[in-house]
Amino acid sequence: MKERKIPHRSCIGCREEKDKKDLIRIVHTPEGEFHVDPGGKAAGRGAYICRNPECLEKAFRSESLSRSFRIHVSKEVKEALRAEVEALVGE
Repeated sequence: MKERKIPHRSCIGCREEKDKKDLIRIVHTPEGEFHVDPGGKAAGRGAYICRNPECLEKAFRSESLSRSFRIHVSKEVKEALRAEVEALVGE
């Protein structure tokens, strides 16, 4: 039987490449909303972040989140994403 390849993605905060399942996906939906996608299957443009809250802060400071989505991410959206990531990591 053929061995399956494990997909890798890069964290937009620390730029390290890791297994896709070890990262958190942030999605920008076609409706214009931003949210954390724990299942990794939601429709929309996605960006991946480590489960380390420092990586999210690095992504905010370097504006790599805005570059990934090709749209300005407002301060309110950043606060909401921060809360969602902290809730997910705290589980």
